[in-house]
Amino acid sequence: MDEFNNTQPSHAQQQPAAQQAQAYQQQAWAQPVYQQPVQAPPTPKKERRGHPFLSALFGGLVGAAAMFGGLTYTGHIDPVAVVQGTSQAQIEEPSAATANTDPESSDMSSAGQTITIDATNATADIAQAVAKKALPSVVSIYVNTQTGSGVGSGVIIDADGNILTNYHVVEAAQTITVTIDEANYEGTVVGSDPSSDLAVVHVDLEGAQVTPIEVGDSDALVVGEWVMAIGSPYGLDQSVSTGIVSSLYRSTMLQSTSGRTIYANLIQTDATINPGNSGGALVNSEGKLVGINSIIQSTTGSSVGLGFAIPGNYAIEVANEIIAGEMVLHPYIGLSLQTVTAQNAQYYNLSVNQGAYVAEVAGDGPAEAAGIQKGDIITKIGRDNITSADALILAIRSHKIGETVSVTVMRGNEELTFDVTLGSDEPLQQPNQSYGMGSKEDNKGGGEYGNNNNGG
Repeated sequence: MDEFNNTQPSHAQQQPAAQQAQAYQQQAWAQPVYQQPVQAPPTPKKERRGHPFLSALFGGLVGAAAMFGGLTYTGHIDPVAVVQGTSQAQIEEPSAATANTDPESSDMSSAGQTITIDATNATADIAQAVAKKALPSVVSIYVNTQTGSGVGSGVIIDADGNILTNYHVVEAAQTITVTIDEANYEGTVVGSDPSSDLAVVHVDLEGAQVTPIEVGDSDALVVGEWVMAIGSPYGLDQSVSTGIVSSLYRSTMLQSTSGRTIYANLIQTDATINPGNSGGALVNSEGKLVGINSIIQSTTGSSVGLGFAIPGNYAIEVANEIIAGEMVLHPYIGLSLQTVTAQNAQYYNLSVNQGAYVAEVAGDGPAEAAGIQKGDIITKIGRDNITSADALILAIRSHKIGETVSVTVMRGNEELTFDVTLGSDEPLQQPNQSYGMGSKEDNKGGGEYGNNNNGG
């Protein structure tokens, strides 16, 4: 698990321009309707004229070429044999580009061999095929709230009109309009899990046929794999962008009006993701869903090649629970935590200067059953170093209910390790929540070592 900077953003639509420029991480969703730019008048063509500087430069290049030939002839410089556009020593297998190196068919000059490279259209063909397959399964979602309107994206997951999207796309929506194949439908929220930033919207298709997305296996993704992001950036529906999987297992936590949103095991991609893409699909080279585009990291509020998607396997699992009317549950360890810093560690004479201080242990919870006590400082979950209370929450959420994890603590000056079987956070779910609604992580206020955080 890799935790990245989690400076708190506000929704892009509700954020003034000055604040957008200062925000380090933006939720990629609703933006004002895109306005077509005014075309600039054509630039007058300039008359071509000779230039004394270019003449002198040409003369210098001729001289340099002559000197290079002399050095080559005398053995000071070895000519490089080029195959497929790369030096021969680096080539082991053919690449997609083909090089014409036949002396009878290639142009020759006194400066050396001229190589013709014929690039294939393999990448373009993949993108076109994937777009043709996946585009019909991605929709635009238009929302109106008390504070304004915006647009996000969604993914059709069945033929009954259920659409998977981000919770922040439909949060506090008074009306929802879903556009599918240029037809508009009224949408209603079936249920949501705010702490995972996922929601399901339903539309009455009135007999219309739709194309549900084919679901891939996000657990099988590898770094460097080709992916495509599909959605409605800035309201431009049915837009695609391509890139690769830049990294896996990124995690962060953001504050929102519904509590804290926990993003665990995110897929990082350099495919362009902008406001309006949220809730849209990240698909692989087979056009199968592997992620739900959710947030970006940027200093400008728009894409700088750092986009993040919720893994498709997890998103589909949550969606199925919501559609089935089940409560969305999360792994639970049963601790209230405070962050240990170098400052409070020195003040309270603690044995370590970072970690998650156990402020309270829930009775009959997983941590108590394993032997963890109040006053312990958690420093590791499995192989992941724990540097704060938030880091522990993210680490727990990256696991599954019923999974046993190794928890390393400092008890005074003694290091101990406990095997904790994670439970479910069902007891923490709010009694008045509707089915499908996930729990909010609870902030209990100031404490002896900082803020008290419910560790799940």
